[in-house]
Formats: sequence, C-alpha cells, structure tokens
Amino acid sequence: MRTIPKPLVMINQWTIVLSVIISLITQTAWILLIPLVANTSSLLIGFHPILVVAKRFLSKPANQYIQEDYAQLRFNQWLAVSFLLVASISFLLNWSILFNTAAIMVGLAASIALAGFCIGCFVRFQFQQWNYRRKKSAL
Repeated sequence: MRTIPKPLVMINQWTIVLSVIISLITQTAWILLIPLVANTSSLLIGFHPILVVAKRFLSKPANQYIQEDYAQLRFNQWLAVSFLLVASISFLLNWSILFNTAAIMVGLAASIALAGFCIGCFVRFQFQQWNYRRKKSAL
C-alpha cells in the first residue's frame, strides 16, 4: 500500500489554506495558482514541487511518520484542484460570487482536515458504500 507522511500532507493543506486566505483578502486569484499548479502537477505527472522541497525539512525519515493513504489523498487532490480551478476561472470571468464560494469551500475543507476531519474522506467513503450497495443489489 502506497502512503505519504502526514507532515507532507499537512504542508499541502496549509498551502491551500494560506493561499485561499490571501486570495480572499486581496480579491485576486494569482496566489491560488501556487496550490493549483503544484497539485495538478502531482496528479498528472506525479511531481509535487512543494512537497519535494518540504521533504528535505523532515526531521526523521519519511517512513517514521504517521502515514496517509495515497489513493485517498489523490481523491482529495482531485477535489481541491477542481475547486481551485473553478475559483481561478471564475475570477478571470469576473464572477466574484463563484470565485469567493469555490475559494471558501476548498479553504474550509483544508482547514477542517487540518483540524482532524477529512471531508473528502467522508465523501469518498459514502461513494464507495453507495457503489457497494448498488452492485450488491444488482446480484
């Protein structure tokens, strides 16, 4: 099973939260490009520039930290990238309500994850349960 050390996951979450806060305060979307590009790069080619740099600052070997499930994190990344992309595009189209809504949603999700509850994990679990029940009832 592939995993990622929790401190690296938290660095990514903090990057999202801080960029959303700065974007909302300044009402500009350029800062959202930092987590958007980093997470999109991770999803498409497996390279997350922020985590590559952050990994150098871990005080212990990566395998000695609490690990997070890679598949779950990819699902969460797809959600985050989607909301960051919607926020960025809506900013370019001057749709301020959608920009603010999408930015707040991804920022809240990352903040809540930092507090200990993963909304993306809950959504994925519910989807998996629904899929299981659907397949089971088809038999």
